[in-house]
Amino acid sequence: MAVEEEGLRVFQSVKIKIGEAKNIPPYPGPNRMRDCYCTVNLDQEEVFRTKIIEKSLCPFYGEDFYCEIPRSFRHLSFYIFDRDVFRRDSSIGKVAVKKEDLQKYHGKDTWFQLQPVSADSEVQGKVHLELRLSEVITDSGVINHKLATRVLECQGLPIVNGQCDPYAAVSLLGPSRSEAKKTKVKRKTNNPQFEEVFYFEVTRPLSYTKRQFDVEEEDVDKLALRVDLWNASNLKFGDEFLGGVRVPLRVLSQAGVHDAWYFLQPRENGGKSVKVEELGSLRLNIVYTEDHVFPSEHYTPLRDLLLHSANVAPVSASPAHTLGEVCREKQEAAIPLVRLFLHYGKIVPFISTIAHAEVNRTQDPNTIFRGNSLTSKCIDETMKLAGMHYLQVTLKPIIDEICTEHKSCEIDPVKLKESENLETNRENLRQYVDRIFNTITTSGVRCPTVMCDIFFSLRESAATRFQVDQDVRYTAVSSFIFLRFFAPAILSPNLFHLRPHHPDPATSRTLTLISKTIQTLGSLAKSKSANFKESYMAAFYDYFNEQKYADAVKNFLDLISTSGKWDQRSIETPIMLKEGFMIKRAQGRNRFGMKNFKKRWFRLTNHEFTYHKTKGESALCSIPIENILAVERLEEESFKMKNMFQVIQPERALYIQANNCVEARDWIDILTKVSQCNRKRLSTYHPSAYLNGHWLCCKFSADTASGCTPCTGGLPANIQLDVDGDRETERIYSLFSTYMTKLIKMQEACGSKSVYDGPEQEEYSSFVIDDPQETYKTLKLIVSAVQTLEQQHTKYKRDKFKKTKIGSQEHPIGDKSFQCYIRQQSESSTYSI
Repeated sequence: MAVEEEGLRVFQSVKIKIGEAKNIPPYPGPNRMRDCYCTVNLDQEEVFRTKIIEKSLCPFYGEDFYCEIPRSFRHLSFYIFDRDVFRRDSSIGKVAVKKEDLQKYHGKDTWFQLQPVSADSEVQGKVHLELRLSEVITDSGVINHKLATRVLECQGLPIVNGQCDPYAAVSLLGPSRSEAKKTKVKRKTNNPQFEEVFYFEVTRPLSYTKRQFDVEEEDVDKLALRVDLWNASNLKFGDEFLGGVRVPLRVLSQAGVHDAWYFLQPRENGGKSVKVEELGSLRLNIVYTEDHVFPSEHYTPLRDLLLHSANVAPVSASPAHTLGEVCREKQEAAIPLVRLFLHYGKIVPFISTIAHAEVNRTQDPNTIFRGNSLTSKCIDETMKLAGMHYLQVTLKPIIDEICTEHKSCEIDPVKLKESENLETNRENLRQYVDRIFNTITTSGVRCPTVMCDIFFSLRESAATRFQVDQDVRYTAVSSFIFLRFFAPAILSPNLFHLRPHHPDPATSRTLTLISKTIQTLGSLAKSKSANFKESYMAAFYDYFNEQKYADAVKNFLDLISTSGKWDQRSIETPIMLKEGFMIKRAQGRNRFGMKNFKKRWFRLTNHEFTYHKTKGESALCSIPIENILAVERLEEESFKMKNMFQVIQPERALYIQANNCVEARDWIDILTKVSQCNRKRLSTYHPSAYLNGHWLCCKFSADTASGCTPCTGGLPANIQLDVDGDRETERIYSLFSTYMTKLIKMQEACGSKSVYDGPEQEEYSSFVIDDPQETYKTLKLIVSAVQTLEQQHTKYKRDKFKKTKIGSQEHPIGDKSFQCYIRQQSESSTYSI
């Protein structure tokens, strides 16, 4: 979800590898072991949770998490919890990384020390204050100076134990000062509107020689205003601290009025007296990306260059191939390139061209597509994008079964437990392999068309290049569909969205054995036993040394490498797209029934959207996809609940609350995409609910009144290929900009190759340059397009810096920005004089 900034869209995303924790403090009991899990939080809102690792003080998680960040945030936080089946789970420690510090750890494996978790330090949100210094004449004619403090509102306060009933405590700090005043409590809101004013005496009666409204410097330097936010609790432990700010009164030295937003801060003594080393540490790899995307016309020169790549001869001189040459990892280039070419329908000719060039450079048919080339990485990425739902249909049911049944499949005699039988385990494993093999080899009709077209191209190029080898037309395709698609998905189902978490060690071992066997079956190697280093695997593979397995693989490969024969959209098998628990409001089908909120299991397929009392039970309600007229967010004011959205049907709207902001965005996106082609989709909707006889947004009394707000922009109906072309071009620009020195070096290499016929210089040997002159022309065009976009970014940053007003709602004053605010106010005052 993008944030609009004066014609520019800003996207935030984060990719996290949660590795492991070590040296967690032992449980204070005879067992000493802990059952730990890790959560990922935007500020204090949990957006992801790992599985629980039982009985360990050094838990290994090995889980990946990616999300588009739909809102502003201050901290990306990670909490380690110890599960307690009898009480509330207890927090052991946390890692909190400020947004501005995320780039320090970009893409690096980093060990972070766990910090203490204290209620006093768990703060978020901001407060709007107005301070005014005024002169008051008493009845006796004496002049006093009073400070009027207006507490206007707060936004984004934390929710404590499911509730937020905030109030503000305001006090004046200084020598012999301890005055404190409180606002009224605002019930059931974390965005309270206070609008209350408090008065404090700032100076005693003095004989003044200074100008009116001046305050003695000694007093101002010693005084500060303290505003603390509290949650009014009914518990015996007292009210909970939500955050506070300390405002030195010297902010009034330039003018008599100070109006600003402040980030709430933790109390200075909020941390517990625990040594950091005693809490352990957590290994993380964080990749935070912020894309600033300009209007589409700014990207036309670079985009046109890239999309023309398949027509450049030789293809090694094309802009897309050049990106792969200069990037540190081919994967860096492949991800945005594939998404861009998919978006514009040019992925098949591009991959066909670079694959054909790679095949012509290959000398041995046994090594075809075995390296980590740009071709291999682009095909990998295409399969991930286009084939995700293909995996859901083929592998997910059996993978779910394997993860649930926990059958023992260990066939290594050394690892066998005393209670296990080797022959029983072999039979369990053989049955799993047989079922998965049959599922894969009979799924050819479901293989996405774009994958079939690419496989057809690979097959033709390989067969033409190596006409003597009759099997190369199969191995060219199997090296991708088995080796790089099905086998990795079986090995790590969580990375392919087949399971929510990495499997437990025993199940992971079972999946490893299955993956190895499937990979070997699909490879059509001449000597199968030679493919296994382990003797027990070679012995197990004897079960499958029959011609019928090789024939099944070849028939499957023939089917999926027949271009354009099958169209995935014609398949009527329901595909499960998303499922999970959410809270829904009763739809009011019964006029006199209570419209309360209940937790339900929601399930979305390409046919219908249903909810159930719990997972596995029959549907309580089914909404056909063609009946979904719009899917939009629901404003918080409707039910005083966050993360709500509405699924609008012909007769009524279904109001749903997701568990967090990321999950709400994911549900809205997938529901919108799957219903995008419905003929009766609405163009307007009501952003608030219909309550007490009228719409809260527009106040119309008729429940059938047309919407008062335009629906959000449409998205492509092709679910798995939904791509923002401008955003991908921006990412490619960013890569070219990052590796500009390599582009320059590549230009030098072209010049060196053109002028000198001798041995290639070592510093240029890493580049593939088949035609120096054509490559040089391309590089010159790339550099020109990148520099033009660089100027746009520089201008945007300069203009944004000029317009940034510290203390505004968009840029509140934080712990590090107070001095910048004072300097900005001083410069503003000087300029106005």
